Amino acid sequence: SLKSVVTLTDSPLTETLFRVAGKMTEDSSDAQIKALKRPADDTHTETEYEDKKLKTDQDERKYPKKKVALLMAYSGKGYYGMQRNAKNSQFRTIEDELVTALVRAGCIPEGHGDDMKKMSFQRYAPVHHLNVLKLAGYKRVTGGFNSKNNCDARTYSYMLPTVSFSPKDYNQEDTSFCLSSETLQKVNCLFGLYKGTHNFHNFTSQKGPRDPSAKRYITHMSCGEPFVRQEAEFAVITVRGQSFMMHQIRKMIGLVIAVVKGYVDERVIERSWGEDKVDVPKAPGLGLVLERVHFGRYNKRFGGDGIHETLEWTEEEEAISAFKDKHIYPSIVETELHEKSMVNWMATLYIHDFEATATGNQERKVDDANPSEDLR
Repeated sequence: SLKSVVTLTDSPLTETLFRVAGKMTEDSSDAQIKALKRPADDTHTETEYEDKKLKTDQDERKYPKKKVALLMAYSGKGYYGMQRNAKNSQFRTIEDELVTALVRAGCIPEGHGDDMKKMSFQRYAPVHHLNVLKLAGYKRVTGGFNSKNNCDARTYSYMLPTVSFSPKDYNQEDTSFCLSSETLQKVNCLFGLYKGTHNFHNFTSQKGPRDPSAKRYITHMSCGEPFVRQEAEFAVITVRGQSFMMHQIRKMIGLVIAVVKGYVDERVIERSWGEDKVDVPKAPGLGLVLERVHFGRYNKRFGGDGIHETLEWTEEEEAISAFKDKHIYPSIVETELHEKSMVNWMATLYIHDFEATATGNQERKVDDANPSEDLR
């Protein structure tokens, strides 16, 4: 019917549907036009015929495949992680929502939604704690592009209440705490120690000190100026590195918090890069956000070939920032103030024996108190 054509032309398949609509409006015979004027009960068969014809035209038409990179912003609260599990569809994930949206928009065939290998689907690093999904942009990439292998750096942020940097004998539930400029300077000096290549075997699990893969390269880490949300002060830590291991960022932050609060001397940071086992506390997962993945080498090689664009998202920065301010940061703040994940974690810091080798019992006690894990 005409109503169906108008509704469909508002969909992303505009070009295809305009052509279908054109066949009805420009090439229709008098008999077809008269059929549109029949009563509803008489046009039922004609409508079914046109709907089937439209579906057949779309099914038979072949479109050239082009690989694209999608930039997504999403809040994962209420979902069961990022990665899709087709065998257990009752637990919705972020990828379930994405694939459903792509099929409805006509970006991928419906059959490919059940088998993601058919569309060469790749993912890189889901974000922890990010029910809203926004497709911020897309760009064409080379046929051999791989979102994980072509990524040469990652930037994460970590939002936390500034009372995390208060002395250990301070009331950790006091939301009126304000971070002084002197303490912020000390925090950033400690974060600065992480810059460069170090052996982070103590900042993850199941890696020994002589495992070459435990060496990671950090280019930047700092804490920004504090700000107030819901009458409590927060700050955002930013870290950029070539790559990160499971729990690494949370442990890097956890160890600095332990030093600032006075549980251990700052020399523990350099000692943690040695061969000895050091008991490094793991900060809560709440607040950890993957901000950006960097494709420097790919951009240099293909960004100026006249066919592909550089994978930079400067034009989308304003929309991404607005999304975080509306959906991500408020969720982190509300969850922290309600569940007190950081406060409860700080109450376990005394368990750690920073001067001795960490024991399995110590790690189990702390993990039981903080069951959340990174979703990467």
